[in-house]
Amino acid sequence: MNKNMKALREKAMKLPLTPGIYIMKNKGHEIIYIGKAKKLKNRVSQYFGSQSNHPPKVIKMIENVDDFDYILCDSEFEALVLEASLIKQNQPKYNILLKDDKGYSYIRVSNDEYPTISAVLQKKDDGAEYIGPYTSFYTIRQSVDEANKIFRLPQCGKSFPADFGKGRPCLNYHIDRCMGVCSGRISKERYLDAFNDALSFLNGDSNKVIKSLTEKMNKASDNMQFEIAASYRDKIKAINNMQAKQKVISKDNLSKDVFAFASIDNDICAAVLRFDKGRLTDSEHFFFDGEIDEQMRRDFLLQYYSLRNSVPDKLILDGKCDDMDLVSQYLSDMRKKKTEIVIPQRGEGLKLVNMCLENAFEKIGQKKGRLGHQARALDDLKELLGLENPPRYIESYDISHTAGADNVAGMIVFKDGKAYKKGYRTFIIKSFTGQDDYGSMREVLTRRFNEYKSGSKDESFGRLPDLILLDGGIGQVNAVKEVLKALDIDVPLFGMVKDSKHKTRAISSDGGEIAINSNRAVFSLVSSIQDEVHRFSIGFHHKKHTSRGLSSSLQQIEGIGPKKAKILFNQFRTIKAIKEASVDELENINGISKADAQNIYSFYRGENS
Repeated sequence: MNKNMKALREKAMKLPLTPGIYIMKNKGHEIIYIGKAKKLKNRVSQYFGSQSNHPPKVIKMIENVDDFDYILCDSEFEALVLEASLIKQNQPKYNILLKDDKGYSYIRVSNDEYPTISAVLQKKDDGAEYIGPYTSFYTIRQSVDEANKIFRLPQCGKSFPADFGKGRPCLNYHIDRCMGVCSGRISKERYLDAFNDALSFLNGDSNKVIKSLTEKMNKASDNMQFEIAASYRDKIKAINNMQAKQKVISKDNLSKDVFAFASIDNDICAAVLRFDKGRLTDSEHFFFDGEIDEQMRRDFLLQYYSLRNSVPDKLILDGKCDDMDLVSQYLSDMRKKKTEIVIPQRGEGLKLVNMCLENAFEKIGQKKGRLGHQARALDDLKELLGLENPPRYIESYDISHTAGADNVAGMIVFKDGKAYKKGYRTFIIKSFTGQDDYGSMREVLTRRFNEYKSGSKDESFGRLPDLILLDGGIGQVNAVKEVLKALDIDVPLFGMVKDSKHKTRAISSDGGEIAINSNRAVFSLVSSIQDEVHRFSIGFHHKKHTSRGLSSSLQQIEGIGPKKAKILFNQFRTIKAIKEASVDELENINGISKADAQNIYSFYRGENS
C-alpha cells in the first residue's frame, strides 16, 4: 500500500474539472505513467481511492507513485495528441510500450554510377539512400528480389563501370535473371531506365510501371527493335504473374489494418493484419502485460501509429476502443485524410477480425507452450459462461451403471484445453444400491471436495478446478450445487447437454441452456470433454462389471470365496488365462493353497468340467 496515498488523493481532489494530461512520477522523479483525462479531478482521484476495482498492473503502478504533475489543455482532443507525444518522448514504464519482434528493415539504394537495390536491416552513414522503415524484413526482401529479377538488375556485388569485362557473366545472366551489365554491352541509359522502373515497382506503382513498359514495348516494336520489345513484354508478364500469386482476401481497394487481441495469464498478444488494395501485405504481433479492455485498445493504437509512417483508410477492431472518435480524428490528422474506425458485426469485416484473432491466439499459444486453437477455445468459453478468467483446469464427471448395478463414476481433467490423464480418478458408489444418478453425483462430488477440505496431497484432489462440467442437464447441476454450497466450495458449475443423437448440444446452468454450436472452438472443446468423460466412466464400469462376472464364476469352485476370486482375477485378468494355468502356476500365487489350485484345475479341466 502506498504510504503517500492520502496526500496524493488530497492533491488530486484540488484538480480542476477540465481536460488535460497527468504525469505520474516515482521517488526518483522518473515519469512512470502518462494519461489523458476529460476531467482531470475525476480521473486522477480514482487512482488514489478504493483499489478494489483496479487491475493488478494499475495497482502496482499506484504503489510506485510518489507525486504527479499535470498539464491543462483546451480540449480532450488536444490532451490526446499531447499524451501520445509525451509517451513517445518519455517511454513511461507503465504505459503500453511496443517493441516490434521483427525489428525494422529498409530498401537500400546505393549511391553509385550504376545504382543497385537491396534489402537491409540497418541504416548506415554510407551515402546511400534508405527507403523505409518497414516492419517486415521478409516482405521487403521478397519484394526487392522480385524487382531485381523482373527488371534483370545485377545482384552479384560487382561495381560498375570498374568491373566491366572482368570475367564472364554469371549464371543469372544465362538464366535471364540479369541483363549482363558486367559484359559492358549495356548502356548506362538502358540500365537506369530499368533501375527507375524497379524503384517505381517497389513504391507500389505496379499499374504505372506496366503502362510505362507497354508504351516502351510498342515504341520498340514500331522501330523494329523486336528483341528490346520482347524484353519489355517479359517484364510485363513477370509483374502480372507475381500479382496473380498474391491472394486477394478483401473485396475492396481500401488500405486497412485489422487488430485483434488475445490474452493468457494476464499476457496480451496484439495481432495486426495489414491490407492494401485487397491483398494482405504484412502481419505483425506484439506482446505486453495487462488486461484487454477499451482503454488498452486505445493506448495500443496510439503507440502503434507513433511507430508508423503511414495510416490506412480504415481500422478494423475486434472490440470497443476508448475515445474512438478522438483516435479517428488524431489518425486522420496524421494522414491528412479521413481514417475510419469500425467494429464489424457481420460480413467480410468480421471474417477478417476472426482471422486476425486466430493469429493472436496462435502466437500467444506458442509463447505459453499451448496450441492457439486451445487458447482461443478457453477464452471464448470464459466469455460464453461469464467467467473471470479462462478455465485452464476443468474437471468433468459422469455416472455409469447397468440398470443400477455396478454403479460407478469417472472424473477427468482437461488442462489448458487438453486431456490431462494424470488427473483422472474413478469412484465406486457406496452410499446406496440401485439407480439414482443424482444421488450418485452428489456422493461423488461430496467425496471429492471432502478430500480437498481435508488437505489431500493427491494431485487431483488437493486443488480446486477453475470449472466443473457435469455430463447431464439442469437436474444434475441442481443436485450438485447444494453439495458445493454446503462445503463452501466456490467453483463455476455447468452441465453438458446432448441431443437425441447423443451429440453435444448446449451447456446448462440454473439460468437455462447456453447454445454452443455457433462457436466452433467452444463446441469442439466441450464435445471433446463430454465424449472423454463418457468414455472413461463407461470403460471403468465395464471393467468392474467384467470383474464381478469373473468373481461370480470363480466362487462356484470349492474353497474359493470373494477374496481368493479377487486374487485370481488380479493375477490372470481373464477366465481363459485361469483355465489354461497349470496346478503349479496356480499354487505359486500368494493366498492360493495347493488344495485350492487342484480344485480350480479340476473345475475347469477335469472330467466333469
